[in-house]
Amino acid sequence: MKRFIPFVKTPPRVAVIRLQGAIGTGRFPINDEAYFQIIDRAFKRGRPSAVALLINSPGGSPVQSSRIASRIRRLADEKKVPVHAFVEDVAASGGYWLACSADDIWADPASVIGSIGVISYGFGAHDFISRHGIERRVHTAGKSKSQLDPFKPEQPEDVERLKAILDDMHQIFIDHVKTSRGEKLTDDERIFAGEFWLADTARKLGLIDGTAHMEPKLKELYGDDVKLIRYGRRRGLFQRFGAQVAEDAMTAIEERAGYARYGL
Repeated sequence: MKRFIPFVKTPPRVAVIRLQGAIGTGRFPINDEAYFQIIDRAFKRGRPSAVALLINSPGGSPVQSSRIASRIRRLADEKKVPVHAFVEDVAASGGYWLACSADDIWADPASVIGSIGVISYGFGAHDFISRHGIERRVHTAGKSKSQLDPFKPEQPEDVERLKAILDDMHQIFIDHVKTSRGEKLTDDERIFAGEFWLADTARKLGLIDGTAHMEPKLKELYGDDVKLIRYGRRRGLFQRFGAQVAEDAMTAIEERAGYARYGL
């Protein structure tokens, strides 16, 4: 109640939003639908002195990354609240996209940073079904409707069309990073080549501002009496009692694959 008493100085409050896991729609842990209320509360409740993002993500959907980052930046500008990002194991690809919504980015010395690129992957099974006497029957209206069908041989024109989309998406990512990091970035051509690094190299490239852990850094910035107000997703009743075991297991497998790309 002390903070409501006139003329009584209250300690600074920093809202902490934890963003952990892969980014995507549906069952994935991080997406705009799951986080928009959390982010709104963090910025609007109790007039925080700042918002801290605690990030541990190997990436995922560029659209969901963009929507969340835009929401954070929009509220930060509207409420005139500084945002600080702190990386745990990894902020790569879409995870780094989220980090770039902050005014500054800090990481553990062993954190993995970067992977500023776009990837599309699948499989080709046309030889397999042919060897097993399986006939693929596809009927479309529109000659490109079945492009990149994994059960048909890959067509050069389909690959060229996909590559153009990936290049455009990559440029959106590059523009976001350049807008966020500005003159902090070096002109090293590796930055936007999809490579990733540990924190010290990332700092030298301008991708982060330095190495620091959240609580000591926030005390340095806002004083030893700073209060951290934590926000994050809560598991629903059915999830807690194992009603979504199969779905959670699939999410865990896909997340594990995402982290494994960075040796984690």
